[in-house]
Amino acid sequence: MLEHRKDPLLPSHLFLRRLGRQLGLGAVLIAFSLVIGTVGYHFVNGSAWIDGFVDASMLMAGMGQIGVLQGTAGKLFASFYALYCGVVFILVAGLLLAPIFHRVLHRFHLEAGAEDDKSPDRRGRKQA
Repeated sequence: MLEHRKDPLLPSHLFLRRLGRQLGLGAVLIAFSLVIGTVGYHFVNGSAWIDGFVDASMLMAGMGQIGVLQGTAGKLFASFYALYCGVVFILVAGLLLAPIFHRVLHRFHLEAGAEDDKSPDRRGRKQA
């Protein structure tokens, strides 16, 4: 999916397309996670649909629970969903930052490779 370190730097429009694809994948993952949370809060905790959505979105945003948890099943669901949201947060952050870090490192390798080509070898001769 990503270019090799010896390949030329990807043009800006293709890089933005790659970044957009990663952003779309992250948005789908967040939407799927919100659906899981909303349905779980509705059926396991007995919350209204809108309250389940609020609780799920607040946990996904890292703000914490709003509603009251009902019973052991609701508390267990909220605990596991909070752990799941933490993993999803890290995953989405990685999806969005990976192309940017790759581009920076790729540019660094290209510049370092260009300097190595101009530097003299051990005998003092310029490399071709």
